[in-house]
Amino acid sequence: MTAPTVEAAIHDLMDLAWKVVYNLLEERGLLGDGLFVEEYTGIHSWLDGPTRYTIVHSRTVAVLFVDTRPVDAIAFHHDLLGSDDPKRFFSIPG
Repeated sequence: MTAPTVEAAIHDLMDLAWKVVYNLLEERGLLGDGLFVEEYTGIHSWLDGPTRYTIVHSRTVAVLFVDTRPVDAIAFHHDLLGSDDPKRFFSIPG
């Protein structure tokens, strides 16, 4: 179980861009049995200049948001959590 404020932040991000997240997961073969927001229990967020990066993850999948826009999804691994630059695990367009 996650703290209510963490859960609310995860739900806010995921709900705003549900269709885009769904498509990212589907394109990368990470959809599994479907997109269930309640399975996403971890969040890591930081600022890099004016840009906010946020990773929302379940036990199996991690989704990178730039500001509030989901840009990539990968299979989750714990190296993300201790990395000095976790966005390097993802492909960021542009």
